[in-house]
Amino acid sequence: MSKKLTIRDLEASDVIKDMADILNINFDVKHNEYCLKIPKKIGSGYIKATCFDNGIGVLESDYLLKKELHFEHKKGVVHPLKIMFNRESSFEHEFTEDTETHAINRLESVMISRTPTNNHIFKIPANTQICTFSLEINRKLFEEKIESFISNMNEELVHVFRDLNGINKFYYKGHYSLEIAKLIEEFTECDLEEDFMKSVFLEAKANEILIHYLQQYLDDLNTPEKRKILRQSTIESIENAVKIIKDEIANIDSIAVLAKRVGLNQNILQSGFRHLYNSTVKEFIKNYRIEKAKELLENSDLNVTEITYRIGINSRSYFSKIFKKRYGITPKAYLNKSRHNKSA
Repeated sequence: MSKKLTIRDLEASDVIKDMADILNINFDVKHNEYCLKIPKKIGSGYIKATCFDNGIGVLESDYLLKKELHFEHKKGVVHPLKIMFNRESSFEHEFTEDTETHAINRLESVMISRTPTNNHIFKIPANTQICTFSLEINRKLFEEKIESFISNMNEELVHVFRDLNGINKFYYKGHYSLEIAKLIEEFTECDLEEDFMKSVFLEAKANEILIHYLQQYLDDLNTPEKRKILRQSTIESIENAVKIIKDEIANIDSIAVLAKRVGLNQNILQSGFRHLYNSTVKEFIKNYRIEKAKELLENSDLNVTEITYRIGINSRSYFSKIFKKRYGITPKAYLNKSRHNKSA
């Protein structure tokens, strides 16, 4: 049976204070940071809040619970706009007055806002590592700073950010970018010891993450093949495609089949390879074949014909042509040279 914690969330620090009060435990405070360690009787890990003066706060969490737990936020006149990034395992979100449940999966982000009566509920499963990073924006306090972000917003976003009292419900889910993932890592791994410098650095990073998220939100409005920002999940799929190419170079599938295997359409796969490797998929495969052939010529006992088939090329003459074009020497001559040097 799940346990429910009802907590305030006007400020990020409220989450820490209310959890500590309910669980009857202490929490640590240093300058503008509040950290609660999950007691061993219910799990392990921590939840940390960092508060800044302009209405923006950050909630970090990395924990595992022994039993399922539901976090329900208390009703309030003012409540934050949440931009949450899931860095690890899936959990669920729902609004108290709705019947729909939303799964928030690894590498997904959500921007959510409740109304004064329609509260958030976050359902955290048992024995599952949860790792999240959330921007908590008090839109009343953030109002003055909104103007500096307006140029990055469309009409819908402007409406969300200027809904100062949270009258309207809002929910948007997508995958976050590699750049956002890097910025989150820089925030969470900051090792500055001086309080003022650390606070300035973290606030700047929080604002930078917000700007990148707004840019990504607008990029999401494009069709997948026209998006300019690579999502972290897309990069992992592309890296999986690279692994498949290297592991199966002798009998590699067509690009269409490769794209299907990693869960991308061909246009996104090609765009990702151009972005990460400055080449098309076909060029990447060709280059890897030549590099792998050079490695085998240097370090194996295979002959040129055997190496030709080992790298997935059926024509020895074609292999000799592309190898010589790259290295200025035929595979046969390179093989003889390499083995002569070894025996010398």
